[in-house]
Amino acid sequence: MTLGISGHVLMQRAAAAAWRVLRARWPLARRLVVVCGSGNNGGDGYLLAATAREARMDARVIAPIAPRNAGDAVRARLEWLAMGGAILDPDAGFPDSDVCVDAMFGTGLTRQVEGSSRALIDALNASGRPILALDVPSGIDADTGNVQGAAVKAAATVTFVAHKRGLFTGAALNHRGEMTLDTLGLPDDLYKNSHPDARLLSMRRMATWLPQRRRDAHKGDFGHVLAIGGELGMGGAIRLCAEGALRTGAGLVSIATRVDNVSAINAARPELMAHGVKDTATLLPLLQRSSVIALGPGLGQGDWSRALCQAALAAGKPLVLDADGLNLVAARKGVQLPVQSVLTPHPGEAARLLGSDAASIARDRFAAARELARQYRAVVVLKGAGTVVAHPEGEVAVCPWGNPGMSSGGMGDVLTGVIVSLLAQGLNAWRAARFGVALHAKAADAAAEASGEAGLLASDLFPHLHNLRNARDASD
Repeated sequence: MTLGISGHVLMQRAAAAAWRVLRARWPLARRLVVVCGSGNNGGDGYLLAATAREARMDARVIAPIAPRNAGDAVRARLEWLAMGGAILDPDAGFPDSDVCVDAMFGTGLTRQVEGSSRALIDALNASGRPILALDVPSGIDADTGNVQGAAVKAAATVTFVAHKRGLFTGAALNHRGEMTLDTLGLPDDLYKNSHPDARLLSMRRMATWLPQRRRDAHKGDFGHVLAIGGELGMGGAIRLCAEGALRTGAGLVSIATRVDNVSAINAARPELMAHGVKDTATLLPLLQRSSVIALGPGLGQGDWSRALCQAALAAGKPLVLDADGLNLVAARKGVQLPVQSVLTPHPGEAARLLGSDAASIARDRFAAARELARQYRAVVVLKGAGTVVAHPEGEVAVCPWGNPGMSSGGMGDVLTGVIVSLLAQGLNAWRAARFGVALHAKAADAAAEASGEAGLLASDLFPHLHNLRNARDASD
């Protein structure tokens, strides 16, 4: 019983919600196969099959295991049988269908899927039919997004009551398909008093964090970014970072880089102030004039790089660390980062910072981001599909935007520039990291929509970043 609503009524509502999604997405479907497990997720499946049968659809159920305990799932199974519904032997193979429904496992799966259950998941995926998953694609850990040995690859998922954080990050994004949330009519008060473990980024809310500029504003009002990096052969990385800062509103952006990079940067983007830096003595005046620092894009890990990194950390100014800046910090024990620092690792860099491995990071991206934030006392942006942002005190947010086109060189450099720009404009590290991740991902989505994902360049984001930064009617 939930807030006076019986489990069976909630199951009926879940079946009705799934039926609405099924009919909206596949309006011409006439044959349905529902694979039911032994728990309440299977109960949802039985009632969905019953709804389809009442609508004169050819609906069939495959259920390898009957519900073990008396309860709502048993009642749902009996209702299906009472209306003449049959339960097919899974070993007999899948009958012809237009759509398959996955109602095997719900949110409680934490073990590896093995044996007959794994064989059934494999058969579902091999059926060649589109799959609608109920609540969570079977085989996905709803908390982490990790695949538990094998997982259904759904064309669509209808999830119930509230979003599951694991469906927004990591491997789950390859399995959930298009996602719909149905709260099953539960009252808003239920959510007001809840304390979610993670929150989805909301562009509507973040767009209010930076006020509209005064008419008498000048460049000094919006911070002075110093971007440090660009070892020989890697000048493009620091230029992308610096332009990302300019395009999202920083007042001034300086670059400290190898002398050989200065001419190319000046020719390509004269609004950037590029300085050739030979050693820390030539870096110190730039550090003193800056208000915030971006450290790492194209920095390298040689003697020059280490010296500049040490000087930047010692300056004690708000800092965004990326790429080789992270690798240099990982190589040093007991590094104290300045207050208002942001780390932006990809999984490999996160593994080095934690003394772990990329596979462990992937198994629980939320736990990894939290541990990084705790250890380094900094805000952490764990990049990848479904970027996770973590606060040192344990709060976590996850980004629902982005696309595979972002898997190209330079994207992380631009993100660093966006975040440091927001720091320069007065946001604290926690807000700058979340808003920066959102702007970057939404700009990439806009660029991909304009020209496609494959071949998307980091610099393609710049006009979209400019537009999004200035949007006053931001939407989620």
